Formats: sequence, C-alpha cells, structure tokens
Amino acid sequence: MSEGYVDVPGGRVWYVIHGDGGEGIPLLCLHGGPGFPHDYLEELAQLADRRPVIFYDQLGCGRSDRPDDDSLWRVDRFVEELAAVRTALGLDRLHLFGSSWGGMLAMQYVLDRKPQLESLILASSPASMPRWAKECAELVAQLPDDARQEIERHEAEGWYGCPEYTAAVLLFDKRHVCRLDPWPPGLERAYAGVGMQVYTHMNGPTEFTVLGVLKEWDVTDRLGEISVPTLVASGEHDELRPAHAEEIARRIPDAELEIFPDASHLAFAEHPDGYRERVNEFLDRVEG
Repeated sequence: MSEGYVDVPGGRVWYVIHGDGGEGIPLLCLHGGPGFPHDYLEELAQLADRRPVIFYDQLGCGRSDRPDDDSLWRVDRFVEELAAVRTALGLDRLHLFGSSWGGMLAMQYVLDRKPQLESLILASSPASMPRWAKECAELVAQLPDDARQEIERHEAEGWYGCPEYTAAVLLFDKRHVCRLDPWPPGLERAYAGVGMQVYTHMNGPTEFTVLGVLKEWDVTDRLGEISVPTLVASGEHDELRPAHAEEIARRIPDAELEIFPDASHLAFAEHPDGYRERVNEFLDRVEG
C-alpha cells in the first residue's frame, strides 16, 4: 500500500493505492457525498488481488485539505480535480468506479472530457437529482408516522441540527443507506471525517433534502453519449430506486445492470462477496 498527496485546483488531496502485484488495469474509486471520504468504500480494497485499487479523499473532506471557500464546491472543479489526480498518478489506462455522488462525478467527467477509459461502474448513482429527491420523498413517506412527522415538522422550521430530526433521519439511513447493524467501521470513519461545508453547499442537510448546487443537476438526456463499457449497480432497498438504475442502464448503450437483493445504498458493504464477484467478472471480461 502506498499513499501521498496530489496538488489539485484549490489545494491538495490525499490518495492511497492498494496492491501493486496484480496484472489488471488500475481501478480508481470515487467516493460519495459530496464530502464523505473514501473510508466507507474500504471493502473494495479486496479487489486489489487482481489490480491496483486507488482511493482519494476529494478536496474538503477526510485527509485532504479543507479550504474555507464555497466557490470551490462546484461540479466542474471536481471534474478538474479528478483529471489532475489521474494525470499525477500516471493512470493512462483506467477503470473508473463511482459511488453515489462519485458516480455523478464520473458521468460528468466522461461527458465533459470524453476521456479514454477501459470501463465505468456506477454504484447507486443518480443521473437526475430532481428524480432522486422525488423518489427519496416517497421513501420518507413510507417511514413510521412518528418519524415522518418529526422530519416534516423540523424541515418546515429549518431545524436540521435538532437531535430529534437527526434520530428520524437515522431511521431512513438504516433502511436505505446501510442496512447492516452495527454499521461497518469504515462507514463510521467516513461520518467522522465528513466535510459538512462541502456536503451542505452542494447537496443540503440530508440525503433526501437537496437544497444545494446539485438540486437541478440532471444528465439523463446525455447518457447516450457514454460509449465505454458500463456496469450500473444498485440495491433492492437503495435510496437510488431500482427503476432509476434501470433507466440509466437502458439509456447507456450496451450497459449492464445489477440490482442486489436485500441491499441498499452500500451494497458492496452489505454483500461484499457477491459484489466483488460481479465486479471482478465485469472487469476481467472487459480486459479480456
């Protein structure tokens, strides 16, 4: 394992590379949030027996610099950051994995830069934030009445920091973000290292209350421009609803779709063996 820092627009970001003995093409993993560092993706390091697996904490969270400058929290700057990391690490050939917001970033990178990629894996990543917010609201409506009412009451007043609101949101998270009990240590560390300035500015106070600059982000009509081999993955109980994942896979030419049963947003942590097997099968076939 090796690690270090890369200069990117706005500061430095920390990266780590797992595995250097595998013969496969490197896999670069983009975390979600925005602002939730790579730690919750650590199960994917098990893929490093076949190829190098690379993580980095995006600017504003985890071990990376945390500049106090809201002008940095833009999709186009994160695309520039991704390009800078790739260049600095000499990743001429590359598989790209994006989790949640990381997949949104990957899609924007592919659409804007038309980069050379071996493949693209979109893990529980929406193509439309308006659709995401609408379908998350439908999931909130299915919560027990007391939790739903607490969420509605606190959001009406803007009381997002109240412990009662946090407790009600946690019930949503345990249904649709990660269904493991207890949560994996990597997920706990990601929450501890979260960059709330980034998350709040770009997303909003919660997964399902999108008030930030991503509120209108939507690339649905451009998905047909993606021409690299693509795997779209989601969970049966994911906050990214299976129908949304199905439409993404349908619009990307020749994309493959995998909906993991009894899984939510972090299917790779909930069903690590099956997830790893599916990803390895996809990557090996692309390389073969």
